[in-house]
Amino acid sequence: MSARRANSLGGRAAVVGIGATAFSKDSGRSELALAAEAVRAALADAGLTPADVDGMVTFTMDTSPEITVAQATGIGELSFFSRVHYGGGAACATVQQAALAVASGLAEVVVCYRAFNERSGRRFGAGVQRREPSAEGVALGWALPFGLLTPASWMAMAARRYLHAYGLEPEVFGHVAVTARRHAATNPAAHFHGRPITLADHAASRWIAEPLRLLDCCQETDGGQALVVTSVERARTLRHPPAVIAAAAQGAGRAQEQMTSFYRDDLTGLPEMGLVARQLWRTSGLGPGDIDVGVVYDHFTPFVLTQLEEFGFCPPGEGAAFVASGALPLNTHGGQLGEAYLHGMNGVAEAVRQLRGTAVNQVAGARHALVTAGTGVPTSGLILRADG
Repeated sequence: MSARRANSLGGRAAVVGIGATAFSKDSGRSELALAAEAVRAALADAGLTPADVDGMVTFTMDTSPEITVAQATGIGELSFFSRVHYGGGAACATVQQAALAVASGLAEVVVCYRAFNERSGRRFGAGVQRREPSAEGVALGWALPFGLLTPASWMAMAARRYLHAYGLEPEVFGHVAVTARRHAATNPAAHFHGRPITLADHAASRWIAEPLRLLDCCQETDGGQALVVTSVERARTLRHPPAVIAAAAQGAGRAQEQMTSFYRDDLTGLPEMGLVARQLWRTSGLGPGDIDVGVVYDHFTPFVLTQLEEFGFCPPGEGAAFVASGALPLNTHGGQLGEAYLHGMNGVAEAVRQLRGTAVNQVAGARHALVTAGTGVPTSGLILRADG
């Protein structure tokens, strides 16, 4: 990434509304109904109406088109609509797209949303079952014949190399799981509310794809989450203190594949997240010591460790010790391991709550929150800050 590239996005837009459905294992409703409920809740939270919205952003994987969600919620004309690819890697990028639209004048109020029946409907954890001919399908052909059919199996390859390179055992991943479940236990919205775990529980859970155990893997969830983005100026007139977008970035590394980047020279890091990290630090003027709370994408525990290392919170191989130290409040909503798996969108909402001072597990005086999106795929990240 060239140092000469400027970024003038920071400080020009803010997240002003957050809304979600209940998180469940069987919603009994369509994905469109979930999306509409989350969007209406986010607008109500912001003190805005559907008539205020002129932009929408979602994931390419979302089954509810922007125009259909707009009709279902009473939103009228749209001057901006966009989708971001790569599953969970899109989470923070939806907010980036919304901020870009607001900063450039293409839209005034943009809703970002993601809704799915990921437990009762299509279960991503089931892995590849049928692939239509495509370039992405051809790329997976380098891994599928060897039995690497599921996200857990793809993740396990990198996790095993990480443990080998640093002389560690699978038990180190338990620190991430225990931290997430401790926070989920006190979060009434979390699936694992009231159910913390211990390191012994983690070590006793069954293998999924060695070295990953059941408690290293995120949930499968039905639900929806929406966010509302507008200008900082307008945000200051609305119901809640704005969560200002200090920096936003996307990243895809060299030799990037979708969770199967096994032909890189080194499997112990996440180059795509390293690229995101460098952009966020450079464009925000902040560093690891400035972050008060981290919302780090936790579809699998090992990549939480490598993300923290890529961002410079600790040296390579020391992520588990860093998490165990409690030096950075981490995934205070319970993360996708403990609260819900919403492709990372619920993590953005938690960062907003922290900056508002309304989180269940509130970090005192939180001013800067780091949010990351899905890893092992092209990804994205945000730094949100309190206003003023």
